Amino acid sequence: MIPAAWGRRLWLTCLVAPALLVLIGFVVVPIASAFLYSLYSWNGLARGEFSGLENFRVMLFVEPFAGWTWRALSHNLIVFASLMVVQNGTAFLVAFLLLKTLPGHRFHQVAIFLPVILSSVIVGAMWKLFLNPIFGLVNQGLAMVGLGTWAQPWLGQPSTALGSLVLVNTWHWLGFPALVFLAGMQRISREVMEAARLDGATDWQMMRHIVWPLVAPATTVVVILTFIGSMNWFEMPYVMTGLDGSPAGATDVLGLYFYRTAFGSATSGLQDFGRSSALAVMMFLVIAVIATVWTRVLRRREIQE
Repeated sequence: MIPAAWGRRLWLTCLVAPALLVLIGFVVVPIASAFLYSLYSWNGLARGEFSGLENFRVMLFVEPFAGWTWRALSHNLIVFASLMVVQNGTAFLVAFLLLKTLPGHRFHQVAIFLPVILSSVIVGAMWKLFLNPIFGLVNQGLAMVGLGTWAQPWLGQPSTALGSLVLVNTWHWLGFPALVFLAGMQRISREVMEAARLDGATDWQMMRHIVWPLVAPATTVVVILTFIGSMNWFEMPYVMTGLDGSPAGATDVLGLYFYRTAFGSATSGLQDFGRSSALAVMMFLVIAVIATVWTRVLRRREIQE
């Protein structure tokens, strides 16, 4: 007869084991393999001699690899900052409008979230056609409203290419942070909101002094997921501007740089599993460390407010 305590532990182990095996097989093992590969030199698919941290040194301090690494990292950080302001700022305002339950708010909730369920590949291909300088709907629309002088090759010049990708990403993912913020706002006590209204609070005052502090948990989720998504950005620039981050590397990000280094490209011809693995390990460490620190900082803000 198995004791009740042992039976309970066995039952919990059976429930946790499948998820744990998946985590080990698809997360722990690939990360450990990447770190192991980064410690060796490679000749195509053949592993060479043990090189220690040489691949890390090359990717961070030896040109031209170091220049490509820091340029790609800077673009990822620019994307994160832009999405925080444009995408998440707009999502917060949209969520506040949906909270007011204006006529048709149910339809608008669905309409705003609908682009999120679309594949990033489909969205990127669609918007690449929309932004085409010759027959794209964006330039044609500008011409129709008398702003034809604003028409330009949005994806063909360094000054507008990365910003165009950020706006497309905002259109694609706006619904997710909006619904996260809305869920947080709906948890606010109605008595608190009504009391503020009776005291004559405006919408801006409501958002600034009541809603914003009380949606701190939702803000933590949105900030961390936005940072992780920005650092792992790959599908959108790959589909819309190509593997080399055209034009002139203006849209190159770490995901594209990693892919080129690991599998080569038509222009660079590079293929080095050691250096690409080193880059993957550095990406993982940056995401893990910063996400962990920010989570603790934002959690502390939740407690204080």
